[in-house]
Amino acid sequence: MTLVGIVGGGQLGMMLAEAGARIGIDCLTLDPAPDSPASRVAPAIVGAYDDETALAQLATAADVVTYEFENVPVASARFLAERVQVLPPPESLEFAQDRLLEKTLFEDVGLAVAPFSPVSSDAELFEALEIVGVPSVLKTRRLGYDGKGQVRLERVDEAEDAWRAVGEVPSILESLVSFDRELSIIGVRGKDGEAAFYPLIENVHRDGILRVSKAPAPGVTAELQSIAEGHGLAVMQRLGHVGVLAIELFAVGDGLLGNEMAPRVHNSGHWTIEGAATSQFENHLRAICGLELGSTSAPAYSAMVNLIGSAPPKGSFEVEADAHLHLYGKASSPGRKLGHVTVIRPDPDTRDRVLGRVTQTADNK
Repeated sequence: MTLVGIVGGGQLGMMLAEAGARIGIDCLTLDPAPDSPASRVAPAIVGAYDDETALAQLATAADVVTYEFENVPVASARFLAERVQVLPPPESLEFAQDRLLEKTLFEDVGLAVAPFSPVSSDAELFEALEIVGVPSVLKTRRLGYDGKGQVRLERVDEAEDAWRAVGEVPSILESLVSFDRELSIIGVRGKDGEAAFYPLIENVHRDGILRVSKAPAPGVTAELQSIAEGHGLAVMQRLGHVGVLAIELFAVGDGLLGNEMAPRVHNSGHWTIEGAATSQFENHLRAICGLELGSTSAPAYSAMVNLIGSAPPKGSFEVEADAHLHLYGKASSPGRKLGHVTVIRPDPDTRDRVLGRVTQTADNK
């Protein structure tokens, strides 16, 4: 039996382990927290992500190692790769962790991005403002997620405050995009180079955190789906990526702009557990273990609602048929993802009506 080591024991690691159990793949996680969500469903090594003793223990036990979040230290991934196969490869982590490398990669494979300029000092920020203009967003190059490490600039005279707010660390200044909607494309690539993609997903964010996803995204043409898949495949091929990869996109008119990528299973793909023939979690494991990929078809219309900060009382969603509640076993905290609810319906109108009731319940916790 194959044993997969997972760096990170959050909810994504938990759902990977749950998917593994269904297809005969064991998982072992590494996380600093002794009570991580994944530790509820799989054995865990408790240790820091840069603890070489813990990393070596994981490498010795596992047949292949993966990760569930993109801020795993690249040095740790390379340490592991000297001892065991690491998939996706450390290069995928390296590009996803650095917004400048990420934007450059997108441009290199033909995926357009919003105008941007690198910033490494307050003087460079003023130079970047002359190029990019306002309104714009100053983003740290590293360690930003769920809206963190970002400051919006409406006027040039806000530059000094913005530079201090991001911690005076290497950043990029990016033009604020006037987009029609946010989409994501989730693909999976196997060891043999075979790739498959899920339908484009429409996402709604609030305060920088994903709140709702719909799949398939309403009104997506076959051409737009094909274009998004082409960009996803190009990125995976350039990186030698094996496993799931998600790219967040801005839809602007008939075109797409690349926002950022995640070299792992992704929040906007949680609906695939109930809504796709094969979940993103199972397909990630299939890919890194060298198994045949499962179908990514979506036979129904799905929506996913994140439960942020606190969860509704038990039984809140039981009145809704085909509403699936997933809780992560985390303590309540502002801005924290505590779980999600997936709605599955045979038609988009019914899906959206149920989604409205579920969203209202989630927001009125």
